[in-house]
Amino acid sequence: MSMNLRYPHLFSPLKINSIMVSNRIIANPMGQVFAEKALGRPGVVVAGSVITQPGKSSWESAGQPYAFSKYQVEKTRQRVLIAHQGGAKASIEIAHAGQYARVESGDFAIGPTGYVREDGVEVREMDEAMMEEVAAGYAKTAKDARDVGFDMIFLHFGHGWLVPEFLSPLFNKRTDEYGGSIENRMKFPLRVLREVREAVGPYFPIEMRISANEYMLGGISFEDVLTFVKEAQKYIDVVQVSCGLDIEHEANVYTASTNFTEHGLNVKYAKAIKENVDILVSVVGAIMNPDEAERILAEGAADLVALARPLVADPDWPIKALEGRPEDIVPCLRCLQCYHISTNRRNVGCSVNPRYTNESWVPKKLPKAESRRRIVIVGAGPAGCRAALTAKERGHEVILLEKRDHIGGAIHYVAMEHFKVEVRDYLEYLKIQIGKSDIDLRLNTEATPEMIRALQPDALIIAVGALPAKPPIKGIDSPNVIGFYEAIEHEEKIGENVVIIGGGTIGAEIGLELSLLKKKNVTVVEMTDELAAQGNMLYKIGLRHKMDEAERLRVMLQTNCQEITPAGVFVKDREGKEIMLSADTVIIAAGVRADKRTAESFYGITPETYMIGDCEKPRKIQEATMEGYTIAAGL
Repeated sequence: MSMNLRYPHLFSPLKINSIMVSNRIIANPMGQVFAEKALGRPGVVVAGSVITQPGKSSWESAGQPYAFSKYQVEKTRQRVLIAHQGGAKASIEIAHAGQYARVESGDFAIGPTGYVREDGVEVREMDEAMMEEVAAGYAKTAKDARDVGFDMIFLHFGHGWLVPEFLSPLFNKRTDEYGGSIENRMKFPLRVLREVREAVGPYFPIEMRISANEYMLGGISFEDVLTFVKEAQKYIDVVQVSCGLDIEHEANVYTASTNFTEHGLNVKYAKAIKENVDILVSVVGAIMNPDEAERILAEGAADLVALARPLVADPDWPIKALEGRPEDIVPCLRCLQCYHISTNRRNVGCSVNPRYTNESWVPKKLPKAESRRRIVIVGAGPAGCRAALTAKERGHEVILLEKRDHIGGAIHYVAMEHFKVEVRDYLEYLKIQIGKSDIDLRLNTEATPEMIRALQPDALIIAVGALPAKPPIKGIDSPNVIGFYEAIEHEEKIGENVVIIGGGTIGAEIGLELSLLKKKNVTVVEMTDELAAQGNMLYKIGLRHKMDEAERLRVMLQTNCQEITPAGVFVKDREGKEIMLSADTVIIAAGVRADKRTAESFYGITPETYMIGDCEKPRKIQEATMEGYTIAAGL
């Protein structure tokens, strides 16, 4: 292939110390599974993480073995081979959890400052002997990584783990020579870097990640970060600019950013660091598509871009960008369902990539079906679209019926919301993929049992979605009342004073947008004690942070709507007090209910009949995608 013209900066080679990489994409670590990303052909693959102090304060879990020990080293060597299979350079993350380490019962963790954690574990303030032991552990691990065949290493000096705990006044409360000024706070981190460099020699590439902004009161200042990086550059080859903290969840929503945060949130910091150092700069954080990546590199804000979640959504992101077909990249929704912290380790997966976490049974490429069959799908929401594309991949004849004049189902409306750019991109992706296929898409076609019978399907998939719930509230048919779909699609119908009945994810985001961006006076009324209960933990924190910016927004929890009148809404608050909320517009956002009646009317036409998505039970995109994929993959 000749030099790529669409993304010339992204696919230009780069020398990192003694090694050459073929492009500027780093596949960042996200868990220990990286084979898919390696085959996607990034320039560098960070092949998971390893700890530096086995048997002590460990990174992943107490008692975790040392990756380069006698009985583990061959398995670790396999990581190099897996990372190399697509031509990438193999890196490995080296980290120490410090005060957050998981330790054996009765053991202690270590950190810059001593205290007792909430879980009762003692954190001991590190003395000189501990510091030397940790630095020696980093040096040995780095050298072992080099000797087993890794092309470079990735030192995790960000997100509130051990080394950056020394850098940050949030964690470092010492009064000796390792505390106070940044010159003191960076003494131990610089010692670690110096010993690592001495251990691996001058020609072995070292990348170091830092948090440019910890997003916590009392965290490290960017000025101090800059001071540290300027000193650190004599020992390293690349600094990767990240932000936030991991265990402090209020800051974790910037490390793993939600849909409420701008794309490329760390680019401004990377640019400022690049202007002040002589080493390479990589940047991570909501770099969603090749156009954004190319722009960052072209503007000189960084030398490399690091991707984590975008490569979960589509491990072939680099290949598709290289081939100049970004429209075929499955976009990440930034929903954080792939992150064990946000999901409390339940239902961890990807909303748009069924294979993620299911690699053992969801194949990379579906085999063709033994015989071509006619598959009819009713409803072109995310479940129906995924089923249609999957059945087509299997080689079947696919007829996709949709009663509206557009595909997307519920996400057609969600995509119109300001904070749902990623959903908009996903909807566009589905439109393009269905348009490229020879799926027989019939819009403006309301399916009936008679119509389906006439089509004589071999298998029928019903994905008719859900209907907005209409709660039994007196006056709900008042002229000032509209449903949430109508509110999203017809903003011109919304007055200055708005009451939203229902504080689920839909009601909360409509309220946020109307108050923060449209400057309307909004009250969200929610009968439970929790806003956006369907959202995962980090989504809810991100939502709350954004809502804190909305001065015209009021949220009333544990509040019941009693009556709607043309003048407003009567509610009873958590104290049992009756309040009148004046409202030009009342938006009903009380969730959705499965359209089972419609769905069930199609049974009895063919033995192979399946209900998927919201018509079975209100779903997340993740569940709709998985159901659409798995049912169609088996046909």
